[in-house]
Amino acid sequence: MKRWFSVLLTGILAASAFSYAAEELVVYSGRSEVLVEPLVERFEAQTGIRVKVRYGRDAELLATLAEEGARSPADLFWANTAGALGAAVNEGLLAPLPEELLALPEAFTPSSGRWVPLTARFRVLAYNPEVLSAEALPESVMDLPKRTELAGRIGWTPNYSSFQDFITAMRHLYGPEATLKWLEGMKALRPKAYASNSAMLEDLVAGEIDVALTNHYYILRLKHGVEEGEFEGPEEEEEEEKREEEGAGEPGLPLATHYFASGDVGNLALVTGIGVLKTAKHEAAALEFIRFLLSEEAQAYAAEEVGEYPVVASVSLPGFMLPQDKALELSPAFDFEQLRDLEETLDLLREADLL
Repeated sequence: MKRWFSVLLTGILAASAFSYAAEELVVYSGRSEVLVEPLVERFEAQTGIRVKVRYGRDAELLATLAEEGARSPADLFWANTAGALGAAVNEGLLAPLPEELLALPEAFTPSSGRWVPLTARFRVLAYNPEVLSAEALPESVMDLPKRTELAGRIGWTPNYSSFQDFITAMRHLYGPEATLKWLEGMKALRPKAYASNSAMLEDLVAGEIDVALTNHYYILRLKHGVEEGEFEGPEEEEEEEKREEEGAGEPGLPLATHYFASGDVGNLALVTGIGVLKTAKHEAAALEFIRFLLSEEAQAYAAEEVGEYPVVASVSLPGFMLPQDKALELSPAFDFEQLRDLEETLDLLREADLL
């Protein structure tokens, strides 16, 4: 009977849709396949190390890691958000990284030393330059509620994770009372709420709104055809086919990027990163993979493919991107692991009746 049960269990495990070979480096990735697969192929060709990738949204992967515990086959957690990496640290999932790895990024290295940043995206204000001039826009996002002339003409995404990261940073930098006052001031301007940044920017181009709080790469997607870096599920393939049909972007669209003053929370960096799991079976290979992702080759590829900013020096960027040294100065000084502290932000959004 025991032998029959053992054979049955072995059959069930073998039929699993996601299986691993003992010699494979296993990566759980919240980043998109269009970004990850070419980098994995280059790494495999250079090192001979085989890599298996499991894709999912950050929250899904964290839940899987919690369920698997010490049995997890994963060696690395490559996350789309600093908040997810902070949560992994909080749950005791990630191992300390060597100082030589932590020293490679120029900015955004967390205080825990248990993950490294790989790329950065920035919060920005998108606007229609045919309607507004850059000089007419505020130097601080905190002053946006004062612009009563924009009433009914502002777009935002209160349910979107990057917007909530932005509010979390505001809460830590200015306090919950000032953050709630900002939310209520914005709400008084009757902004239009959107479920996605892409739909919001399409409305901006169509003249339905004049400004939008968004991430810089959504503007680059419409104007220059860069890909999506975040894993978004099975719909990714449909979106990719749609982009291929529509072409490689339209530089002439009435769509421009407004950066706030250097250090303003309106320019918050949305940091992607990677950490080694405490339960990793292939630690040396995992560290080698991280070194590769922080190489000039991999960092330049991420910039060219998805329009994200590298975190190491001397990386060539496409001409349509803000120079790297200027980009790295935009975001406020901030410990990005604080973005894991989301619940109080959700409470504020509920208090403002935005969720």
